[in-house]
This record gives sequence, structure tokens and C-alpha cells, in this order.
Amino acid sequence: MDETIIKELISKSVSAKKHAYCKYSNFPVGAALLCEDGTIYTGCNIENVAYSSICAEQTAIAKAVSEGHTKFKAIAVSSNQTENVISPCGPCRQYLFGGDWDVIMTKPDMTYTMMKTSELLPLGFVQNPFLPTAKK
Repeated sequence: MDETIIKELISKSVSAKKHAYCKYSNFPVGAALLCEDGTIYTGCNIENVAYSSICAEQTAIAKAVSEGHTKFKAIAVSSNQTENVISPCGPCRQYLFGGDWDVIMTKPDMTYTMMKTSELLPLGFVQNPFLPTAKK
């Protein structure tokens, strides 16, 4: 993936993080999703009083899908975590559908590690074998 695009996605994920509603955890997360056609959608985490939340990655993907996009090239994720890169949580790893694409996990200093979705969730659930359309 082109370094210019990576830097743009990281920058947009950092900007998206500023909109996080995380008054319970105080852990803001931002994401920037690159669709196959080049469109970029951003998202932030949103918490509520019941301690459930919508992750930044899920917000960005929901925005993209609601606009008709289901094929993705990359997503950048940012937080204020300083020791390690921020990586998608378990449920988000399953939420990253639409093929095998790049996940850019960052530190606040804008350094990053990049992995494919298949590396983050090997043997992930892809197709329900019990559906009539499933290949046998």
C-alpha cells in the first residue's frame, strides 16, 4: 500500500478520535476506512451508560455500508495508548469483512504496524455452513 495513503488514513483516524464519546472509559479510539473505490469513512468509539459501546472500526464500517460500500482496502486505527499499537478488539476483528485487506494499527507518534485481516483473525467465520447457500 502506498505510504501517502497510509499517512492520510492515520491522520484521519487521529482526527476522528477527537470526536469519541468515551466518558466512561476515557479511552478514545478513531478509525479511517478506505473503500475499494477510494472513498474514506471515519469513525470513533461511542459509549453509553450501560457500558456497551460501538467501536470506532464498527462506526466507520457502518457509515460506509449505509452509503453502499462493502469492499474495503484498508483501515487505520488510533488511540492514546502509548506502549503498543492499538489493535482491533475481538468483536471488531470479526466485523472487518469484505475480503482480506490491510489493518493499520498505530501509536500516538504516528508509527504503525500493518497486518491483513486474515492475520488478525485466522480461521475467522466467513460463511455459515448451515445456510442453504453455503457450499458443501
